[in-house]
Amino acid sequence: MRSNRAALRAGASMAATLPMIAGALALGVPAAHAADGPARDPLAGTRPAWATAKADRGATPDSSKVTARVYLAGRDAAGLARYAKAVSDPSSPAYGKYLSAQQAQARFGATAAQVAAVRAWLTSAGLKVTGVTRHYVSVTGDVAAAEKAFGTQLHNYAKGSTTYRAPAATASAPASLDGAVLTVTGLDNAPHRASAKDQLPPPAAVFRNAGPFSSYYGSNIATTLPDAYGTKIPYAVQGYTGKQLRAAYGAGTYTGKGVRIAITDAYASPTIAYDAATYAKNHGNAAWKTGQLTQVLPKNYTKTKECDASGWYGEETLDVEAVHAVAPAANVTYVGAASCYDDDLLDSLGKVVDNRLADIVSNSWGDIEANQTPDLAAAYDQVFQLGAVEGIGFYFSSGDNGDEVANTGTKQVDTPANSAWVTAVGGTSLAVGKGDTYLWETGWGTEKAALSADGKSWDGFPGAFTSGAGGGTSRTVAEPYYQKGVVPDALATANSAAGNRVVPDIAAIADPNTGFKVGQTQTFPDGSQQYGEYRIGGTSLAAPVIAAVQALAQQARGGHAIGFANPVIYSKFGTRVYHDVTDNPTGSGLAVARVDYANSYDAADGLLTSVRSLGKDSSLSAVKGYDDVTGVGTPANGYVESYRRR
Repeated sequence: MRSNRAALRAGASMAATLPMIAGALALGVPAAHAADGPARDPLAGTRPAWATAKADRGATPDSSKVTARVYLAGRDAAGLARYAKAVSDPSSPAYGKYLSAQQAQARFGATAAQVAAVRAWLTSAGLKVTGVTRHYVSVTGDVAAAEKAFGTQLHNYAKGSTTYRAPAATASAPASLDGAVLTVTGLDNAPHRASAKDQLPPPAAVFRNAGPFSSYYGSNIATTLPDAYGTKIPYAVQGYTGKQLRAAYGAGTYTGKGVRIAITDAYASPTIAYDAATYAKNHGNAAWKTGQLTQVLPKNYTKTKECDASGWYGEETLDVEAVHAVAPAANVTYVGAASCYDDDLLDSLGKVVDNRLADIVSNSWGDIEANQTPDLAAAYDQVFQLGAVEGIGFYFSSGDNGDEVANTGTKQVDTPANSAWVTAVGGTSLAVGKGDTYLWETGWGTEKAALSADGKSWDGFPGAFTSGAGGGTSRTVAEPYYQKGVVPDALATANSAAGNRVVPDIAAIADPNTGFKVGQTQTFPDGSQQYGEYRIGGTSLAAPVIAAVQALAQQARGGHAIGFANPVIYSKFGTRVYHDVTDNPTGSGLAVARVDYANSYDAADGLLTSVRSLGKDSSLSAVKGYDDVTGVGTPANGYVESYRRR
């Protein structure tokens, strides 16, 4: 289960993967209103790649309304990036010398004079300032005012089957502002939003798993079903518990005590406190203490229909229960966004940074890279860099559609997991045996074949690809220094000879066929609201599991924040602290048998039996060493202890 902005973005354009063409004249677009005025600084990436001459449908009417955000670069944007790297690099003298939120703002935030100058520029163009935060100035106004302010005409462009507004040339700001503006968002009005994209049906309506099950991997062999890969196969586990996951990833006696974990998603489940407490009691987890689970929520929610608000409740439930199952003493703060749109998700991340709400932030949402415009990428990276200088680490799920070809037709990675300033978490299929013994993992990638009508074979075995851990090589993000010498050149240079960011960095359990059991209040067919439990997966599971393991590691190092963890994660590559995950850990094909209710909740409409092959992730492969399914691997015994200060 993973929230995925790609699902609802109308007319997703693959053109976004192509190089941007800066400047109006290159495409024969008329010059902007203010082109002949005083000197201006371009705001790179503000003209989306889909705004081409071929797609141009003419000028947007001057009276149309524009709502935009002008993000502030602060007083030293380059210095912020340098310090974020220095405090995160173990080889740097500044390593671990974090700033408080107040110190970070004083050193890198926008000055009062910069904010005043930006406001004056915007209002002089005829725009109305509707809000000012540490990160941006929000404005509204008509198209004519926006064109005057940002030095470009706004045109309507065909994008897929829909027409959207976008700048006809790269937007700009007056050079007299001396670089105070980082970027502007909202000049294009194509949807920038996220929605719940589950590996199982959304739990707003009741979902239950049918049996038979295994209680641990291999405990219940499907002796009456056909062979797969020349042998009888086990039934899927009913759902691993925290005890099994803690054993698999080397938790030892650590509990995350004294560590703060934040979780960001859209909206908020109205039953999360009850569900989390009930689940913990049912599975022998430590009871939640008073104040251990808190929520930071907006005053009002918006776009609830567009975002399917109730579909996000299961996301929060999974994230909260998975974190507590692995790090039962960590404090958890859920920060809900007002909607699934990027601006609101950015606001949630900003709250974590501005108020230093946590040391570790788990994020189980994302989009395909082709849909992430450079202006939004810049705004996200600024928040991640501010977090890094404060000692805050961000963990993002890598995606649930493998190389995305089956989903979008184009091989690509997901975002924000592609950012060089976050830890991208890939996924595995996990086998935990009797006595909570770690057996093996494969890269998560599923092929599915249904049981034949006569019950004697699997139709079209091994079947079609259904889902798998996201990964691969970015087209837009340069190779970060910490990946050099670890990531194979063939991966790093797949899209550019200069090298690009490769995803993921690390991995954990994600396969819903070897998944985690969660508990949530659901809506039953009779309309009643009842608590129920079900197995689920996706890199939405992997991200909070790794966030929780990092909380254990932070406890092991005496509570000192790990911060942006990638430089440390890669420095441990090739050591015994990682399980080096491959697609074929046993030397033969692997699969499980799964039985599902046809109607998702009971046997009234029959059962559906299928075989799910493991380790079949689209064109991606988990191989010895670093790979684009599991990164450096998964935490093994010794990983948590390796963070202890010697």
